Amino acid sequence: MQKLSVALGEYPHGKALLDGEVELDGYRIEPVEVRPVIGAYRRMIRDLEFDVCELAPVSYLMARQEGVPLTAIPVFLNRRFHHGDVQCAEDSAIRAPRDLEGRRVGVRAYTVTTGVWVRGILAEQYGVDIEKITWVVDDDDHIEGRTPTNVERVADGRSLGELLHAGDLDAAFTGNAGTGRAGAPRAGWAAADEGVGDGPYPLFPDAEVLAVDWYLRTGIYPLHSLIALRSDLVERDPALPAKLYTAFVDSKRRQLAADPDWLTQPRFARQARQIGGDPVPYGIDANEPSLAALVRFSRDQGLLDPGFPTDPHALFATGDHPDA
Repeated sequence: MQKLSVALGEYPHGKALLDGEVELDGYRIEPVEVRPVIGAYRRMIRDLEFDVCELAPVSYLMARQEGVPLTAIPVFLNRRFHHGDVQCAEDSAIRAPRDLEGRRVGVRAYTVTTGVWVRGILAEQYGVDIEKITWVVDDDDHIEGRTPTNVERVADGRSLGELLHAGDLDAAFTGNAGTGRAGAPRAGWAAADEGVGDGPYPLFPDAEVLAVDWYLRTGIYPLHSLIALRSDLVERDPALPAKLYTAFVDSKRRQLAADPDWLTQPRFARQARQIGGDPVPYGIDANEPSLAALVRFSRDQGLLDPGFPTDPHALFATGDHPDA
């Protein structure tokens, strides 16, 4: 049996595949642990270090445009809404999205998928001119060469959280895309204390209400990961993407049988209630509004060329990927 090295984040719906409970005809899965898994993205894109790897969707789209030999299947292990991802400095006096124009906003790297989703929401839903914002970053992009002129690199070694609390940023992204971490995404990446109580405040205090309203109006449910394979493996075995897709679906079904209400994953349980359905839908058709929006946002923000394909089916391996 051929060995397949597989790097994924920690998801209960992927565990049966990694543990070998789900078989992949002709292959033996060899899990590779990379924590945080974001550290695997760059290694996959730049060095093709793994056979199969979870990737940020924007990183995959940009890698595909640059000719990196990767092929994806429509398995989206991670999803979440983004209206709550921006916090404002205590004395910034930011009260509405367009108040961000002319300000300095921190984000880990310009091309992170969270950044693309939030900028797209700000521009498309709230009329914010994102080119009038100075985006302050403290890490490298996985695919370089697409950084606009309104991006500035942190020069003094302080974290985005420190800059925000000091008032040297007017706003910043939360979590792994901003103030929730310190340092680049490699082994030992430190989690940062984002603090509670007085200090930075959310751009959208009613973020969950706005996110659900946006979903109901648009059908967009932001996806945050997909599965990519080395293209030479697909050339060698054209049936591999479909077999791998089926294995991921089987792994998810086993988890749902054991935990149908997502009790072990409270965030996914909450998102299931928000959308009134499966919090991690697989397949192209079930995710077409989200895929189309991500390509549109990425093109609008200069990360993809105008001629980049807009048909979501063109982004994935050929074959049958029934919604699951």
